Amino acid sequence: MIELLTPTQVDEMRPAGRFVADVLTKVSAAADVGVDLMDLDALAHEMIRERGAESCYIDYAPSFGNGPFGKVICTSVNDAVLHGLPHPYKLRDGDLLTLDFAVSVDGWVCDSAVTLAVGTPREEDLRLVEHAQEALDAAIAVARPGNKVGDISAAIGAVGRSHGLSINTQFGGHGVGRTMHGDPHIANDGKAGRGFPLKPGLVIAIEPWFLHTTDEIVMDDDGWTIRSADGSRGAHVEHTLAITDGDPIVMTDRSHLAG
Repeated sequence: MIELLTPTQVDEMRPAGRFVADVLTKVSAAADVGVDLMDLDALAHEMIRERGAESCYIDYAPSFGNGPFGKVICTSVNDAVLHGLPHPYKLRDGDLLTLDFAVSVDGWVCDSAVTLAVGTPREEDLRLVEHAQEALDAAIAVARPGNKVGDISAAIGAVGRSHGLSINTQFGGHGVGRTMHGDPHIANDGKAGRGFPLKPGLVIAIEPWFLHTTDEIVMDDDGWTIRSADGSRGAHVEHTLAITDGDPIVMTDRSHLAG
């Protein structure tokens, strides 16, 4: 079921978006060479407790996972790109880390992800992150009334293909509101002009993710962590945004927290 929120309800979601942005900013700053993934999860968990928020992940047990997840943030390293289950691992110089975080504040959910280089970055990794961000920006630009979900998918796919990337469409964006995952599903490639029409009050998470040299994925024995089938690295970025009569509201924008 696709739900359209009132302007008042969209405003009520803003604290959740700000909190998600704050957590990702602080956890990203803490991610350094020698830092354990479990410590990053603990930091996010402590921030949730201090805020009085509710994790969307710790009890999450969907059909595709080996649930419940049991942690509060996804930490995907190098060839892992989605749903990385935090485990004892100390980050190394040159690692590529994706942090994906969703939380409920006062009953409203927002969801966001960021990929960053740890220590000394590889140029090819930086380019992949840039391509993913370019795709997210292109998707946000078409997230306006009069367009359709397919326009968002097509915008992401066009950017990926322009950089010679193949694109997996198994996992993508989704509706957000009282729960983390709702309709509509937003694939990372598709046909423009198709799908559900974008209307004011629709709140969605858009999440392009690309792999260097494949669109094939495999799952770890932990039942959660998804990796590239060929060992190539991945980048994943995501924002929650609300469709309005004009420009969309990016609920999880972090630009004001930079510095």
